[in-house]
Amino acid sequence: MTRAGFDALEVELKQLKTIERPAIIQAIAEARELGDLKENAEYHSAREKQGFIEGRVGELEAIISRAEVIDPASLSGSIKFGATVAVVDEDTDEEKTWQIVGEHEANIEKGLLNIKSPIARAFIGKEEGDSVEVRAPGGIKSYEILSVEYK
Repeated sequence: MTRAGFDALEVELKQLKTIERPAIIQAIAEARELGDLKENAEYHSAREKQGFIEGRVGELEAIISRAEVIDPASLSGSIKFGATVAVVDEDTDEEKTWQIVGEHEANIEKGLLNIKSPIARAFIGKEEGDSVEVRAPGGIKSYEILSVEYK
């Protein structure tokens, strides 16, 4: 994953451990004081949220412990992990820019494309000026690669 993706996961983990976890522990303690736990909606809601938080903490710790951070600026050449790719849709002339990143940092709205996605897989190994056909769930799309950068 990229350094930015790794740092974002570390920030989320710190937030969960230092703010969310203590807050939910306090909410559970307050809900217990209200009496009968069988019919205590606040208690059950807080316990459910605690389960979610603990699950996410475990997931983030596992991802971070196995992560290999790659600096895209140290790479060059044809499209591979970390490349920022500017393309034009050959059917609509719409230009788009994506960075190919790991699956845990992917966010299509932010232009971060999962390396396992059909579009990223089609781009891997291609170069500036190449035309690429992508089999996507919505049908076949054709893109021309305008530029490939590693930053």
